[in-house]
Amino acid sequence: MRPRPGEVLHFSEDPTIGTFVPHVAATARQGEAYVWAVDGDRAPDYWFPRQCPRAMVWCVRGTSAADRARFFGPGGGERVHVIEYDWLERLRTVELYAYRLPAAAFRPFGGPVPHAVVATRPVDPLGPPEPVGDLLRLHRDAGIQLRVLDSLWGFWNEAITSTLGFSGIRLRNAKPDEGPRAQAAVGTGTKPEPSPGTGPSGRTPPPVRVRRRLTPPA
Repeated sequence: MRPRPGEVLHFSEDPTIGTFVPHVAATARQGEAYVWAVDGDRAPDYWFPRQCPRAMVWCVRGTSAADRARFFGPGGGERVHVIEYDWLERLRTVELYAYRLPAAAFRPFGGPVPHAVVATRPVDPLGPPEPVGDLLRLHRDAGIQLRVLDSLWGFWNEAITSTLGFSGIRLRNAKPDEGPRAQAAVGTGTKPEPSPGTGPSGRTPPPVRVRRRLTPPA
């Protein structure tokens, strides 16, 4: 599920949206009201249930051969997505929809490489929402490795120190990080109090400091 030329996509579990009205998202780090959408490069970031925590990596200019081998292994490809076992059934059963929106109404957001596009005025879809369908099949057909782990944090903590591009979405909904780095932070009193999350098991997740790098490492 990708946008066609002249389009961007908004993914939603709500098939009844008639007009997209700018709003301040609950997870936003800025105060401006936007309509949010993504282009073709960022569309796979949203082939998930809305609240599903996921860690994603892909090759960029400057990715080392060692990191490519370490993260991609014999499975190959250019991209790996990781979710937790607690979210697998939801991934398999969610009814996700894609709204096609006019690209001309949007501008890039984020830098130095944009991770989304935004509009500041109401936007009407170009047509009715389209069911995205089987998300496992979507990953397979796109050549994306989809991995399921008990916890995201071992993978994520390695990803953010690698030469890969990476992105983490809804990480506050993940299971708590109980790895050695997290335990060391607790032991030194440097780990701030976590905020409540909305994971399927009602667990309280840790804070997330690093979210994405889309550009090559310095």
